[in-house]
Amino acid sequence: MKFRYAMVCSSNQNRSMEAHSLLKRQGFDVSSYGTGAHVKLPGPSLREPNVYDFGTPYKQMFDDLRRKDPELYKRNGILPMLKRNSTVKLAPQRWQDNAADGSFDVVFTFEEKVFDMVLEDLNNRDHVLKKCALIINLEVKDNHEEAAVGARLALDLCQEIEAAESWEDSIDDIVTGFEKQQRRKLFYSISFY
Repeated sequence: MKFRYAMVCSSNQNRSMEAHSLLKRQGFDVSSYGTGAHVKLPGPSLREPNVYDFGTPYKQMFDDLRRKDPELYKRNGILPMLKRNSTVKLAPQRWQDNAADGSFDVVFTFEEKVFDMVLEDLNNRDHVLKKCALIINLEVKDNHEEAAVGARLALDLCQEIEAAESWEDSIDDIVTGFEKQQRRKLFYSISFY
């Protein structure tokens, strides 16, 4: 693979981890992140989410929720999701704290506000490497079914980007072709490291 990829959603739990897991299995150099202040998982009601700090191991969250209400969190798919996540990496990571991870060639976000936060963060960094990065937003609803669909679409796009001689020269054609074929709107921007 030619490029380093980052998958980014709000809590580094569902959409980014589904894509991270799939791309990793396909041999891509991929990492994943969240942009939120905390990691939020559904709770017994909308007003009672489970909130964790970034860096809390997925296994620890799994054990905590299994202790609280194993039936609820199995039924709503949170326990299987956390189990999958723990096979991909140790804990959710925050995008804004990833400066030490180096630079990515392509960054996928799965909702507009995350796309805006990634761009804002990159624009506020010192651009010491003078290396450009492609940031693509693929809007994906935050549920397990849509996350699986979004991961496959992200994989398709990554494969097209890898196959291109130069993504800088062909990104417009890749995006246009994808939008026509999938009937999904993408938007993208170029930023720098």
